[in-house]
Amino acid sequence: MREKILIGATDLFLNYGFKSVTMDDIANKLGISKKTIYQHFDNKTKLVQASTLQLFEFISEGINHICALEKNPIEEIYSIKQFIMEHLKNEKSSPQYQLQKYYPRIFKTLKEKQFCTMQDCVTNNLNRGIQLGLYRDTIHMDFISRIYFNAMIVIKDKDLFPEDKFSMPMLMNNYLEYHLRGICTPKGLEIVTNYINSNQS
Repeated sequence: MREKILIGATDLFLNYGFKSVTMDDIANKLGISKKTIYQHFDNKTKLVQASTLQLFEFISEGINHICALEKNPIEEIYSIKQFIMEHLKNEKSSPQYQLQKYYPRIFKTLKEKQFCTMQDCVTNNLNRGIQLGLYRDTIHMDFISRIYFNAMIVIKDKDLFPEDKFSMPMLMNNYLEYHLRGICTPKGLEIVTNYINSNQS
């Protein structure tokens, strides 16, 4: 039952946001009583914490699986972006922004976990890109990996990028192009341009 509650709650949180979803909403969706939820989670904060941790682990496993395929590093970045967007529902409820605003302690813990995972992933991607001649060998990898991670956090700030002006797919696509054009060699830029042109809707 605990797993069923987590899955149902996570789906609601991603669709409607951490703030607006109530324990009543979760109980109604699952066809159970609030009492049943409270038998597994003391309060909503505990449920949000468990939900975000489970989602983080699921996303991390997916990213690790994509990295294990050892695709072209540029294609790998876009594959990870696609995977994350699909499983975070295109972030239409701004989950990260709401988490930061209403559950700052949970956000801080999650951000630290995300940083460790992304640091390894991005550094490996940069190394392979340099080895294949797709990224410039003069880039400062630690700097780039940290900028990459923090920019991914910043573009989800709805105060800075209001939803009526910036959709999440638009922000992600523009940021990835910005990132890649800053580190690619001419050979890499050709792949980026071809990828963008072939995936334009």
